[in-house]
Amino acid sequence: MAGSLTVSIHDRMEPLEAAWRALEAHDFNSLHHGYDWCLAWIRQYRRRLMIVEGRMDGELAFILPLEVVRGRMFTSAQFVGAEHSNLNTGLMSEAFLAAATPETMAFIGMRIRAAAAGVDFVLLTNIPQVWRGRRMPFAMLPFVENQNRAFALTMQPGFVATLAQLSAKRRRKKFSASHRRLEALGGYEHVVAATPAEKNRFLDLFFEQKGQRLVELDLPNVFACPKTREFLHSLAQLPQDGNRFALRLHALRMTGGEHAGEVPAIAGLSRKGDHVIVQFCTIGSGPLTHAAPGELLFHLMVESYNGQDVGLFDFGIGDMPFKRAWTNVETVQVNVTLPITQLGRLAALKEETATRLKSMIKQNPAVYSFLQRIRAKVHNAPQGKTGEPDRDED
Repeated sequence: MAGSLTVSIHDRMEPLEAAWRALEAHDFNSLHHGYDWCLAWIRQYRRRLMIVEGRMDGELAFILPLEVVRGRMFTSAQFVGAEHSNLNTGLMSEAFLAAATPETMAFIGMRIRAAAAGVDFVLLTNIPQVWRGRRMPFAMLPFVENQNRAFALTMQPGFVATLAQLSAKRRRKKFSASHRRLEALGGYEHVVAATPAEKNRFLDLFFEQKGQRLVELDLPNVFACPKTREFLHSLAQLPQDGNRFALRLHALRMTGGEHAGEVPAIAGLSRKGDHVIVQFCTIGSGPLTHAAPGELLFHLMVESYNGQDVGLFDFGIGDMPFKRAWTNVETVQVNVTLPITQLGRLAALKEETATRLKSMIKQNPAVYSFLQRIRAKVHNAPQGKTGEPDRDED
């Protein structure tokens, strides 16, 4: 098979659009690599593209949508929008997914290194080793385990059966308590942003609330960059249908009393086929937070999508207590580095060492909390002309 494989590099998306959209239709390919998703990111960040196209016996086998990211020491090619991606797979054909072996992938890795130019190394992050029961080809390359896991909930035919996989009694008790508290404060409704103006309003409110929460928690604000905010606004305005949308805004909105009109919880979800993924969520501040509105919103969203042919409700990467309480699937993700230059070998070693160190630090809550506070001060400080953090320091 190796002799029938060819790899080429493109610096524009447009010539590949038809083939790209054909591949993205497969449910095993991450929604973060969809054509419209990547285009929305590129229009904001305008980084140089290095799109890898692979063919097998002349037929399209895969597309890796990569962009060039320059740091102070190294230049890398990474998945487009990797900073805000929960899941990376690349775009693959059914035939390639079925035929890929470790030997095949080793050959592809060599071809990519030979074809890539102008970067020190290729960095492929957050690749699941197994996704929806299928082994992911690019996770067959030499890897280091990512410091974060992804957490998800498998949906059963009915909401009662779905909750039964968890601590159902505890989930219902939390829901009832939150419901009663918000009702006592004036009542609430679960709303989904429908108009362009409402989508923009909820997103802007999310940025405001999330920024305040992160400052309170001494955590870095990953949504501070104006380019990232415009990217998310663009996603929210893309066309949506029942089983596919780039970003849909859910919220709780108070309907009466002195808090009428206030929004105590917001979440942004994406959907592709039977996979729903939480991109972000936050709660506001003030007395409404004591009612645990975030917990209530998740209960309502899971219940809603349980009746909409969703098979997996994905809470994304990062280990948090509320995710563990809501999920029954934990997915290991890996990072792959392909050094191109001699400097790239050093960069790859640095990247792998840093990832292992992060994993060790996260096992020590006191050290992790201390370093997060330091990182927050650096990350939330005024940035340079580009409004982007230095990628070598992330």
